[in-house]
Amino acid sequence: MIDVVALSADQQVDAPEAAPLTIVDLDTVRQLTGAASPNATDRRWNVHGTDLGHMFRHKDDLYMVFGDTYGPDGGDWRSNTIARMADPDPAGGFAIANMIEGADGTAKEVIRSAKIPGVEWTVIPTNGVSLGERMVLHYMSVRMWGADDKWYVRRSGLAYSDDDGQNWTRSDTAVWPAGSGFEQVAYVKHDDMIYIFGIPQGRFGGVRLGRVVPQDVFDPGAYTYWDGQRWSTDIRAARDVVAAPAGELSVAWNAQHRAWLMMYLDPVKRAIVLRSAASLTGPWSDPQVVAHADSYPGLYAPYIVPTSAADDAIYFTMSRWKPVYNVFLMKGRVQALAADRAEAEPVALEPSGD
Repeated sequence: MIDVVALSADQQVDAPEAAPLTIVDLDTVRQLTGAASPNATDRRWNVHGTDLGHMFRHKDDLYMVFGDTYGPDGGDWRSNTIARMADPDPAGGFAIANMIEGADGTAKEVIRSAKIPGVEWTVIPTNGVSLGERMVLHYMSVRMWGADDKWYVRRSGLAYSDDDGQNWTRSDTAVWPAGSGFEQVAYVKHDDMIYIFGIPQGRFGGVRLGRVVPQDVFDPGAYTYWDGQRWSTDIRAARDVVAAPAGELSVAWNAQHRAWLMMYLDPVKRAIVLRSAASLTGPWSDPQVVAHADSYPGLYAPYIVPTSAADDAIYFTMSRWKPVYNVFLMKGRVQALAADRAEAEPVALEPSGD
């Protein structure tokens, strides 16, 4: 899901409620992974198919994290892989400089999974954050895949790397049982805190909000959760800041419009949608359809590129499981929504290209 976003003193979230925002002029910039990609990930790292592509900054570099990754014809399955981008600016081409490699030069699985259906089928990173010298990934341990946008998580937790992503260790303390409501997350750094937007397993739950000081990120007891009025130490008190259904999500600050942007998959609408808010706790605007499955079959997992939210132009990665299982770079333009449009039922925007 995004980068952590550190705001300067003039970028406060306590501003009056902003006008609802939407994204227009959507276009597919390029395919980022697979044989048809300019990155040639198939030839360079045996990455023929993969998904997700959420991002975080670490030591001035931008890292992109993928989910289940495959070689030709679905072979050489790795539960997750990581790339380092050559340039964090997506307008510059968004080339992959290198991937974390195994001894054979192919992209390696960085967080090991048991690959046992019913126990731990796969391990999917859902977002990352940098803590100085340490990289941290939140992951979900998927027990079983279900049908119709459902899956079942054994637990979620944190893994860390102290050598810039080469080797990863699962934390023994930062583990949350299934049913926490934070099986998948989006991180935002603000006011010396890490905010955590969480959704449950699958794509049909609402979005909840927690936070923790960075030095306590591996201590589940140090987190607090938004109960609709205040911060509570009880995870069971967390209330939805965005109503269900919500799939993979990302959150970023837009300085041009002085508002937070949230993007996620709505499986009922079969669309990627956008909400906006002046404060992380909301209220969040009504969802506006950004891209629809009728125009982009198999779409999911919109992750805002961290460096792209400074003006009206916005870039995000979007996965498609058909006709080709890979990650694409998308570009659109953020604009305020007219009052009459804001009160109407959101409609699908026609893409300017595919």
